[in-house]
Amino acid sequence: MIEIRVATREDLPAIVGLLADDDLGSTREDPRIPLHQGYVAAFDAISSDENQLLIVADDGRAVVGCLQITFIPGLSRMGQWRALFESVRVARARRGVGIGRTMLEWAIAECRARGCGFAQLTTDKSRTRAHAFYARLGFEASHEGMKLKL
Repeated sequence: MIEIRVATREDLPAIVGLLADDDLGSTREDPRIPLHQGYVAAFDAISSDENQLLIVADDGRAVVGCLQITFIPGLSRMGQWRALFESVRVARARRGVGIGRTMLEWAIAECRARGCGFAQLTTDKSRTRAHAFYARLGFEASHEGMKLKL
């Protein structure tokens, strides 16, 4: 049984481990203990902001997934709130068994409960399996995303 719950600081090493456990994350994350202070500061900022929600999927023995939701007020669409999903990860050994779907269904329900009109996410162009997964959940590739490294 998978429990979806709000992340605690004790979950942070497992979350960073999930972020680091793929081809892209292995080049930009550092899961060594003690964790880089930037992770701790980011966790504290997320957990103290009412418009941020960091959740984990917990199988009773370990954190096996994570997802961050940012709730964004906006002027467009008559002031409609939206949600942004980021850092969606499932443990490599547990992919394909419904954990990602469970997390996203939970997150979508939370967004609806908070009055969001839509949810959006970005995913790296190289993550073709993720693209297909999100499409099965009803996400549409409606825009071209762009980033500027600062």
